[in-house]
Amino acid sequence: MLRFFDVLAFRIYYRLALAGSDGAWTNAMLKELLLRYADIPITCRVLDTSSPNSAEVLRLLQEVQPDLVLARCKNILREEVFRIALSGTFVMHPGVCPEYRNAHGCFWALVRRDLKKVGMTLLRVDAGVDTGPVYGYYSCSFDELQESHVVIQNRVVFDNLDSLRAKFEEIMRGRAPTIEVSDRRSQAWGQPWLTSYVRWKRAARRMV
Repeated sequence: MLRFFDVLAFRIYYRLALAGSDGAWTNAMLKELLLRYADIPITCRVLDTSSPNSAEVLRLLQEVQPDLVLARCKNILREEVFRIALSGTFVMHPGVCPEYRNAHGCFWALVRRDLKKVGMTLLRVDAGVDTGPVYGYYSCSFDELQESHVVIQNRVVFDNLDSLRAKFEEIMRGRAPTIEVSDRRSQAWGQPWLTSYVRWKRAARRMV
C-alpha cells in the first residue's frame, strides 16, 4: 500500500511540475520531425483503432502481409499480431534489456546510477515482456539535472533514427546479427516512485 501511494505521489508531482515542460519538448520534437521527413504518401493505408490487438488490425495485417512491423505502443501484443510480419515485429524499448525490461527502464537505470545502461534496446517481439532477440543498443548524451526521465527515454530513440534506419535495412536483408544476453541478469521494472525520483535528482546534483 505504501508503494502504491509512492507511485501515486509521483504521478501527481509529474503532472504538476514536469508535464508542461515535457509537453513543450514533445511539440518541438514533432515539429522538427515534420520538417525532416516527407509526408506520409496518400497511398499509405491508415487504420484508426482503439487497440493494436483488435480484430481489425489483425485483418489488415493478414491482408497486407508486411515484411516488417514496428510497434510504437505500450500494449502487450497478441501472438497472432506480432507473428505475421515476415522479418518480425520490432520495438524500440526505452531501457537496456535484459537488465531493464518492462516499464521506464531509463528511469530505473538513472535511479540506480547505472548510467552506462541508460539507453534503448531494439528487439524483436516474442511471447514474453521485452525478452525477444536483441538487435542493438542505442544511447545519447543527456542532462540529468535539466531533463526528465521521459525526455531522456524519448531522446534515446529520436537521437538515433538514422542508425535505426540502417539497422532495419540490415534486418530486411537478413544480415543483422543478434546480441547474446543469456549470461546477463534479467529484471522487470514498474512505474516510477517519487522517493526514487528524489534520490535520483539528489545523486545527479552531487555528481555535478
